[in-house]
Amino acid sequence: MAEPSKVIHIRNVGHEISENDLLQLVQPFGVVTKLVMLRAKNQALLQMHDLNSAVNVLQYYTSVQPSVRCGPEYLSSFFFWALLRGRNVYIQFSSHQELTTTDSPGWKSDQDSQPNRILLVTIHHMLYPITVEVLQQVFSPYGYVEKIVTFQKSAGFQALIQYQSRQSALQAKNSLQGRNIYDGCCQLDIQFSNLNELQVNYNNERSRDFTNPSLPTEQRGRSSQPGYGDAGSLYALQASGARVAFAQMSNAAAIAAAFGGGLPPGVTGTNDRCTILVTNLNPEKVDEDKLFNLFSLYGNIVRIKLLRNKPDHALVQMEDGFQAELAVNFVKGALLFGNRLELNFSKYPSITPAADTREYAGSNLNRFNNNAVKNYKYCCSPTKMIHVSALAQDITEEEIVAHLEEHGTIVNTKLFEVNGKKQALVLFESEEQATEALACKHASTIDRSTIRISFSQLQSI
Repeated sequence: MAEPSKVIHIRNVGHEISENDLLQLVQPFGVVTKLVMLRAKNQALLQMHDLNSAVNVLQYYTSVQPSVRCGPEYLSSFFFWALLRGRNVYIQFSSHQELTTTDSPGWKSDQDSQPNRILLVTIHHMLYPITVEVLQQVFSPYGYVEKIVTFQKSAGFQALIQYQSRQSALQAKNSLQGRNIYDGCCQLDIQFSNLNELQVNYNNERSRDFTNPSLPTEQRGRSSQPGYGDAGSLYALQASGARVAFAQMSNAAAIAAAFGGGLPPGVTGTNDRCTILVTNLNPEKVDEDKLFNLFSLYGNIVRIKLLRNKPDHALVQMEDGFQAELAVNFVKGALLFGNRLELNFSKYPSITPAADTREYAGSNLNRFNNNAVKNYKYCCSPTKMIHVSALAQDITEEEIVAHLEEHGTIVNTKLFEVNGKKQALVLFESEEQATEALACKHASTIDRSTIRISFSQLQSI
């Protein structure tokens, strides 16, 4: 039986679960100081800043399991579960009281115990194509890369990297494990391979022998490396100007990856109409800024126009057709100020700038100006729970309640800190109340801080 510890042991951590996923699971309860991924065992160890934070994590996940006694005296006797990317992960105190190294403390996989010059690399959250050239640029600073083979397996997109020396492979693994190739995505999960030599038959976009540049290319569709599978046409992109290829990728690819590899139900990713017709609005209470606050959850807003001849109608122009499709999918049928909203794509491709239109194209309140992938991840239909961020450091729960309670009955609140920044969860009695609070109070000011509000997908606090 493990004694309470500030180190948390998480089991059943599949390859689809990243370090960021685990951090989001526990960071509302305190600062995470260390994280060790034990990929070979599908496990992870997280060290919280203090014991109280770790206890809060386990106490919370007992509260969502009413069949398990949740008093603190039982926490060392049971493990608890949470749903993460469709998988039940199991949480308990670790037998370790402290993580003293950046590697796993005494937990070694068979692959890790036998380093060699060939690395098996899995790319998680792959929002952009990864080519042989990109991998060569990433891994060559640590030594001469002789061969690279890429392929697609059930674990995702993978590559085998063969160095000239074992020392180079070891240095690359120690330096790159867990890091992202691009900001916020394409995370490297690196293990030692048990192969002694890579056989490369072709030099092309999926495999390369840098020691033998005279190898032929292949006909499209044939596998470059027998026994490793085929990366497929999705990744078969020439790397001449990788940045150009990335710029051509659609938002659909980013949102698909943010949602775990597939688009949300009802979203096709093929819509090219940017303007939405919103009807059945409450004309006495709705204005352009309130519509902006709601629709900016799903993409950047270019401009909004209230139709004066039809007071319950409005046009909302999004930055692109994909963002417009997300908004229609998630907002259609939502209740706002007592009315159920109807959304359809407009016959007009854009809103003509005029005196009666409100411009938002240059607004710094647009949520997708930076870190768009992260914002896509949190797209959802209205819920009863809102997440409030950018709060003042000395804010209190009472001040938050006083700022929001005019919009409905607040059932519960939780004030917490993530990476030194104050945030809050506020649970309303209904989705309509939470939607009204978001529409009215996003970008409002509390204690000289301009707050940000979005819907939370958590079911309880």
